[in-house]
Parts: sequence; structure tokens; C-alpha cells
Amino acid sequence: MYHVYTIKSINRNYIYVGITGNLEKRIKRHNAGKNKTTKPYCPFALIAVENYNTRIKAREREKYLKSGCGKEYLKKEYNLGEW
Repeated sequence: MYHVYTIKSINRNYIYVGITGNLEKRIKRHNAGKNKTTKPYCPFALIAVENYNTRIKAREREKYLKSGCGKEYLKKEYNLGEW
């Protein structure tokens, strides 16, 4: 099982979309500052999770959510306001 997840920085205006096979471990790593990309934006709140049976399907969804249209979708769907 693969998870496409969206996290939002609690203190700053930053959204991150990622993919993982172990969601709990991945979120802990983000919040511990062990990811170079997200370290300056810790801590995070989990906004959304989508589950997929294959990495290919999960990667397709992740790519969409990282696009401009995908960011707009997240903004509207989860009422994230301006970011």
C-alpha cells in the first residue's frame, strides 16, 4: 500500500505533498526535521491521505497534487486559504 499525503506547516505558509509506504514513520521524519526540503517549515499537521495499491498510481496522483491545478484542488477541498 502506498500513501499520497499532504502536510501543512503549522507556523509558516507551506504545503508539502509526498508519497510513502510507511505514513507514520514519514510524518515523524518531517516533524523531526530530517527531510532537507521540509526542515525549515517544521512542525507539520497532516491534512490529507490517499491510499493506492500500486506505486505507479500513487506517483501519478502525487504529481497532480504538486501541480498548479492540484494545489488549487487542495486549497478548495481542505479549505486551506491562501498559501
